[in-house]
Amino acid sequence: MKIAQKFAAVSALSLGFAASAMAAVPESVSTGLADAKADALTVGGLVIGIIIAIAGFKYIKRAMGG
Repeated sequence: MKIAQKFAAVSALSLGFAASAMAAVPESVSTGLADAKADALTVGGLVIGIIIAIAGFKYIKRAMGG
């Protein structure tokens, strides 16, 4: 066997094991990760909103001579 063929065989076996490992994840784990993603997006949006509000306040304060 050539090196490229050996590499292809090892890659195919690795992908096969990875696919079977991902298939064994319980649905509750997937649901939990989806919920965590939604929570992270909510918190991230709030943080960005607060940063924009602080920057706006500083801009207005500077514009008024304070």
